[in-house]
Amino acid sequence: MKKEEITDNYNGALQQPIGSGFNAFSTALDVMQGIDLNGKYAIVTGGYAGIGLETVKALIAAGASVIVPARDLDKAAKNLEGLINVTVSQLDLMSPDSIDAFAHKYLETGSPLHLLINNAGIMWVPLQRDSRGNESQLSTNHLGHFQLTARLWPALKKANGARVINVSSFGHQMAPFDFNDPNFEHREYETLQGYGQSKTANNLFTVELDHRGKPSGVRAFAVHPGSVNGTDLGRVAPMALFQQMGTHDANGDIYPEVAQKLKTLSQGAATSLWCATSSLLEGIGGVYCEDADIAELDLGNIDHQYDRPSTLRGVKPYSLDASDARRLWQLTERLIQLIFTAD
Repeated sequence: MKKEEITDNYNGALQQPIGSGFNAFSTALDVMQGIDLNGKYAIVTGGYAGIGLETVKALIAAGASVIVPARDLDKAAKNLEGLINVTVSQLDLMSPDSIDAFAHKYLETGSPLHLLINNAGIMWVPLQRDSRGNESQLSTNHLGHFQLTARLWPALKKANGARVINVSSFGHQMAPFDFNDPNFEHREYETLQGYGQSKTANNLFTVELDHRGKPSGVRAFAVHPGSVNGTDLGRVAPMALFQQMGTHDANGDIYPEVAQKLKTLSQGAATSLWCATSSLLEGIGGVYCEDADIAELDLGNIDHQYDRPSTLRGVKPYSLDASDARRLWQLTERLIQLIFTAD
């Protein structure tokens, strides 16, 4: 089969760099050069802090109208103050009713949705559960975004060429998805395992969403932003975990030599923005991207060192597995009690 005839990233069929011309140092400004989003609508979850806020600023600068769902409305209003063409609306990704209310409010406007950037996430938190008993990292990072995407599907189809960006992480390498006990009901809770499987879920969701969404003109992409300085993602994580990885000293301070190797927020937002707008990705979807290009498969050939963030790259084949992608879709529907046909 010729490469151009392969349209799914099942089992990593499309998972290889395409020579975008960008790299780990490329910024949001670099990848958005010449991009015109006037008349386009975008939703960015978590778009009021860190990488999400940088993403919103770049989309607005390109002419898009952006909606930022927020659990903390006061914080969102403060951080987005002074920006034009941005609207803040209530949303809690761990609350099914809140997700439905947000989506209903958007659908009532009758507007298409050209870009859905599922950027919000939590990391390395103590064991918590949502109202249905689902572990919080899985609930926030995957289940909530699955439900949000499902509810916004009519608006995505209306765009006649929408893209869904699921912000994943190198952290998917910490754990495959545990189909036997995804909510830690029968095994000891390990926050790194919980985070890892939620990010693997992001990748598997992307593969299957792209497969199902293609006929409706909706393509999906998973993104590893890189190791980024200045985010609040790890704000509640135990310092011992960072020290264990060799990134922080005994006092809890990041080693200067590690900090200088981290990406800036603008560099961290670059890959999401590239996936959202690049013409090089026309006809491609379901891929995991990093450094503003499609990532390479990690077949054990990459030496990962946490004190060298540039080595934290590549995507594990288990997170692109076709049968697991379909299996996760069905499991997710059961866990959130929602059928998402994506037709």
